[in-house]
Amino acid sequence: MNHEINREMIELSIPHRSEYVSMIRLTVTAIASSMGFDIEDIEDIKVALSEACSNAIMHGGCSAEENFVVQFIREQKRLTISVSDFGKGYSVQTLQDPKLEELNEGGLGIFIIRSLMDDVKIKTGSSQGTSITMIKNLREEA
Repeated sequence: MNHEINREMIELSIPHRSEYVSMIRLTVTAIASSMGFDIEDIEDIKVALSEACSNAIMHGGCSAEENFVVQFIREQKRLTISVSDFGKGYSVQTLQDPKLEELNEGGLGIFIIRSLMDDVKIKTGSSQGTSITMIKNLREEA
């Protein structure tokens, strides 16, 4: 069920509440499945997206009444997902890969996202919020 896709964008505005993460996971499952991703890649995408959404909810600096945005861009051979909040942002220097002996509870979200997705870009700054853009390429059939 492979359809020709040039570029399609789907955008969701989500309240800063964790109960909406399951809805976002269902949405990305439907999108990735329709593009031909295998179940292993879909699970990786869902975990990475959940981590990015959790970061937006926990660290976005916004109240529950405010929203963060999840954008899905479908292209022929890849899926690009961006999670953007409008909080205070943070220093990019704090995003270095963690050392296992220095870990507290949490702190692995960005590391997990980077390990599961093919490309990850983070834009952040004081007073501009944070945007995590993740790309998963569709594997060629063997």
